[in-house]
Amino acid sequence: MSPKRRGLVAAVLGACLTLVLPLNTVTAQPGTTSTPERTLFEIIANTPQDRTKVARTGVDVLGTDGPRLTVIAEARQQWALRATGLPMTDLGDVDAQLAALGKSDFTDPQVGTQDFPSGYAGYHNFRETVAELNQTVTDHSDLVKLSSIGKSYENRDLWMLKISDNPGVDENEPEVLFTCNQHAREHLTVEMCLRIIKQYTDNYATNPTVKNLIDSREIWVIPMVNPDGVEYDIASGQFRSWRKNRQPSNGTDPNRNWGFQWGCCGGSSGSATSETYRGPSAFSAPETARIRDFVNGRVVGGTQQIKTHIDWHTYSELILWPYGYTYADTAPGLDANQANAFATLGRRMAATNGYTPQQSSDLYITDGSVNDWMWGVHKIWSYTFEMYPKGASPGFYPRDTLIAAQTARNDSAVELFLTYSDCVPRIIGRTC
Repeated sequence: MSPKRRGLVAAVLGACLTLVLPLNTVTAQPGTTSTPERTLFEIIANTPQDRTKVARTGVDVLGTDGPRLTVIAEARQQWALRATGLPMTDLGDVDAQLAALGKSDFTDPQVGTQDFPSGYAGYHNFRETVAELNQTVTDHSDLVKLSSIGKSYENRDLWMLKISDNPGVDENEPEVLFTCNQHAREHLTVEMCLRIIKQYTDNYATNPTVKNLIDSREIWVIPMVNPDGVEYDIASGQFRSWRKNRQPSNGTDPNRNWGFQWGCCGGSSGSATSETYRGPSAFSAPETARIRDFVNGRVVGGTQQIKTHIDWHTYSELILWPYGYTYADTAPGLDANQANAFATLGRRMAATNGYTPQQSSDLYITDGSVNDWMWGVHKIWSYTFEMYPKGASPGFYPRDTLIAAQTARNDSAVELFLTYSDCVPRIIGRTC
């Protein structure tokens, strides 16, 4: 971050009185009686079936905290939400709450848009993320290789960094993939990918564990899967709570666009206005298609070189694993031993960071998700981490003062994950 931006952060932090406006105190502006276009609700849904019932109304499910779901419902969706019969509490006008987070007075001259609002300038926008990656290449040219795997819908590069003791050589070593920021508003995930990069480059020369892992693995990191959505979420100078990519006219949800069980099971929407719109066909989003192409290209001699994968999201503090499209613990392509290995590693990682481990469908049914595709097509051991916070305050927008602690919180989980990435079944005493 530039000195100018650091000065901006220092100047505004003293004026910031709260992390986020209390959700139950938002009211209409004086003199108005209009219904909010988007309303925040808390719903009590005790079972995966009830949570799936909520998701299928088309509302934007923001996160979960035990049986509590926090959702955004547009006016047209509220009747369907109420028709579920589940207990629900109106928490107020979403757009008023987003506006209360504050506007930025800093315009990035290189992109011509507003940057993150005051109190959030420590987050990396697209240009700053690219600058960080390029600086890593400068600092650690012997450990990293930077490349673009293709373009987003709005023609931004999808940058990927390889970390290896021989980054220019395709070695016969287990490969690990980290992807961040499929959903635009989940800015903390970009910071998570950038932390992984720094941990496994800056510490290579001094930390024997890091050195051993880098010497015996090839690590691929894609810090910003959805750069168009990121820039749109902050372009007005205040957050828009934008989730999808920027394909016309309302965007596609990248994490419902993957081509395994795409649109099969009521875990996505065929309506372009829905937050979980799966697109007109699998991989219709260029961002998911380019990652698909990269992963498909790592099949060498009939063997998939990528062994493990984490897709980082916010929020709810969860660790999830396949399948998401069915409530069953096992299904075609996922037997009892594999399910046990997924769960055991998931629980072990959760013991290090305090997250809740569970099979994805224990939350609610999803289809066309990245984890199901990675496992269902390539047998890549694929997890989703839903990061901080646990609940709706501060939701997707924790202040930048929390970035360091909430990314460092996953250091041990990442190390454990990399340790078992050569053969995940080792964690249950089985061979590969």
